[in-house]
Amino acid sequence: MSSKHNGVFKQIIVLLLALLGALLVGALFLILAKSDPIKAYGVMFSGPLGDKFGITETLVRTVPLLLVGLGIVISFRSGIINIGAEGQILAGAIGATAVGTSLSDVPAMILLPAVFVAGGACGAIWGGIAGWLKARLSVNEILSTVMLNQIALQLYLFLIRGPLIDPKEVSYGTGVPQTALIPEQIWLSRLVPGTRIHSGLIFALVLAVLVYIFLWKTSRGYRLRAVGAGSEAARYAGIKVEWYLVLAMAMAGGMAGLAGVVEVTGVHHRSLEGLSAGYGFSGIVAALFGRLHPLGTIPASILFGALLVGADMMQRAVNIPAAMIMVIQGLVVLFVVSSDYFLRNPDSIVKLKAKFLGQKWIGEVGSKWKDS
Repeated sequence: MSSKHNGVFKQIIVLLLALLGALLVGALFLILAKSDPIKAYGVMFSGPLGDKFGITETLVRTVPLLLVGLGIVISFRSGIINIGAEGQILAGAIGATAVGTSLSDVPAMILLPAVFVAGGACGAIWGGIAGWLKARLSVNEILSTVMLNQIALQLYLFLIRGPLIDPKEVSYGTGVPQTALIPEQIWLSRLVPGTRIHSGLIFALVLAVLVYIFLWKTSRGYRLRAVGAGSEAARYAGIKVEWYLVLAMAMAGGMAGLAGVVEVTGVHHRSLEGLSAGYGFSGIVAALFGRLHPLGTIPASILFGALLVGADMMQRAVNIPAAMIMVIQGLVVLFVVSSDYFLRNPDSIVKLKAKFLGQKWIGEVGSKWKDS
């Protein structure tokens, strides 16, 4: 087995151990919540894979997670942290809905691409704001994206409760905060009849391949990664660092905006309250678990899509708080980020093994890990 394959195998093992560690610590919280962790985890892992409904719902959740995760890969690889995907999803969703409902007489072959372009552009603009603030004014991107999330949320709620509210809600006096349905001719087709899984899954998978090609096979993608690897060295090499920071955040925002578009065109067919369902933050976890690689984000998104579906089933089966899945996700982030330290510093793994298993590990087994 080549050293490259050994490295990939080692990363997979470390990630699985990180996930196992997070679940073990999460079990302690389940015990504190007076729930049976074995039963809870049994439902969480078996439910999403137990029947057609569970599998298709997992794939429905996978689509926005993957699209957000691809944006996170781009921004993180470029050395800028995007915590604003939640707001960018909403910007994309409301942009797509506005175009779809206002141009309902336009043929579908024109309207559907226009909806995707509008949603992606709105997300890109919202992400690009944070990139520009970072590049020009050195504003911390974590702070700016978190604040932009709140601004986007309030604007979104204002629009679906006011200017874009469904006219039927006004005439009936119900006032449910949601827009009118987009034209049926631009609804994404169902891949499996009788389920919610839609053709947006194919779109997301193709986009993952295109992002991989862009980042690793093009000169512009190389420059983005060079800026992330070392901005000063990149600047010395003649790369316009500030421009690529804005580009990275705009692309990340565009990906999140597309996640909002597929939720509108493929699932809800309108903008409504609670549309995002936390995908903006869960997508970060999926990208980290996929080692910030576009292709690695695909299985990671499927895994966390299953966890989200399983969490809903777990809540109903064992009566635990819905926030518990957020605790488990937070633990996964903590353990995955910690695992990155061990992967970058193999000596620390050897020392840790020696501490708990004896000094002989350094000479007998530890060297094998270091050499792989």
